[in-house]
Amino acid sequence: MVKELKRKKFVIDAAEQAPGRLATQIALILIGKNKVDYVPYIDSGDSVKVLNVDKMKFSGKKLEQKVYQHHSMHPGGLKTIGVKRMMEKHPDEVLRKAVYRMLPKNKLRTARLLRLSFK
Repeated sequence: MVKELKRKKFVIDAAEQAPGRLATQIALILIGKNKVDYVPYIDSGDSVKVLNVDKMKFSGKKLEQKVYQHHSMHPGGLKTIGVKRMMEKHPDEVLRKAVYRMLPKNKLRTARLLRLSFK
């Protein structure tokens, strides 16, 4: 007997919230741990829409000091971008990266992340 999944749509306001605290709430909803019938190997999570991502608050000196890095795998290919610049260009990408890193590292990760949307 196959049970049909019923996905809810959550709308979260990100104004005046810390990105890390917000990402943990979003990750739990995407995984489905807020449901009673949670099973780790079934993708039973809900979809999340986040509003006002550009109004998130950072504590301390994170806006000046925190950087995102990736490497092109070529000599001298380390690329860095600060959070302040990232918030100016793509504020939703800051939250998406935080949620991505909080999801379990398995085959369900990309499908779960696709259910995260921004206004």
